[in-house]
Amino acid sequence: MLYRGLTIALGIPCYNEERTIATVIQDFQTAIPQLDIHILDNQSTDRTAQIAAKGGAKVISVPLRGKGNVVRRMFADIEADIFVMVDGDATYDATSVRRMVDRLIDDRLDMVVGCRKPSDAHAGAAYRPGHRFGNRVLTEGVARIFGGDVTDMLSGYRVFSRRFAKTFPALSRGFEIETELTVHALELRMPWAEELTAYGARPEGSQSKLATYSDGARILTTIGRLYIAERPLQFYATVAGVVSFVTFLLASPIVIEFFKTGLVPRLPTAVLCAALAVCALLSLTCGLILDNVVRSRQEIKRLAYLAIPHVQQRQES
Repeated sequence: MLYRGLTIALGIPCYNEERTIATVIQDFQTAIPQLDIHILDNQSTDRTAQIAAKGGAKVISVPLRGKGNVVRRMFADIEADIFVMVDGDATYDATSVRRMVDRLIDDRLDMVVGCRKPSDAHAGAAYRPGHRFGNRVLTEGVARIFGGDVTDMLSGYRVFSRRFAKTFPALSRGFEIETELTVHALELRMPWAEELTAYGARPEGSQSKLATYSDGARILTTIGRLYIAERPLQFYATVAGVVSFVTFLLASPIVIEFFKTGLVPRLPTAVLCAALAVCALLSLTCGLILDNVVRSRQEIKRLAYLAIPHVQQRQES
């Protein structure tokens, strides 16, 4: 079935969500009956897959553990004009999906992010203060590094155009996939937007799969990796600047003494300064070379992105 002349696929990454998956499927079927619902079962040990199949969803087994691996399979194996991604824990508001999809179509966007807005009654249980603070810190870091007015980088509720999904490399393995999705849109300067959506607490008896500290560290590591990969000149120039400053501090007394007496005191320090100066120059050179490589890679990604028409063009055709 078509929605506004377009096919829409809903991908739900799941691991042991037997208590919530039936509710999620039913709620989204009610919100948009035309949704083609796919459950991406990440080796659940409970009855998630059976309940999903009974609810009318198509079940895709993903043997490699981790949400990043699930999203990679989702974009690779599912064909649609519009892709909706939501977690299977029944915390996101299904009634927002129609508004998000319409926004993507009408505003010619490539990604719409559902920004979480916990209800006052369940704010603490739904979105713990520690998670909220961590999200704010990580989101602000990405916004400063890559630009863009990002407010909820780690939201698992998103709508994508086909050209976003089919040009996204999906290199992450776990929960850091949301960071990679956001940076992909920012780096290619894709049109995207955020929509406020209600966010509730998990139903009693279900457990979050997010490990606060380990997954937070992996997300932080991913931000650093993407910073080096996408901003090599900025990174290596900073390293060169720091090394040059240390070299200046160490070399200044030696140079001053040389001009006064014609002698080079502390020869080992002088040799160290020369080596550090060479390292600073090499760092800056690496940054210049890698910056050209990144530009070429971005051009290739941009051309692949432009080769796929936007959903509005597919709608008109």
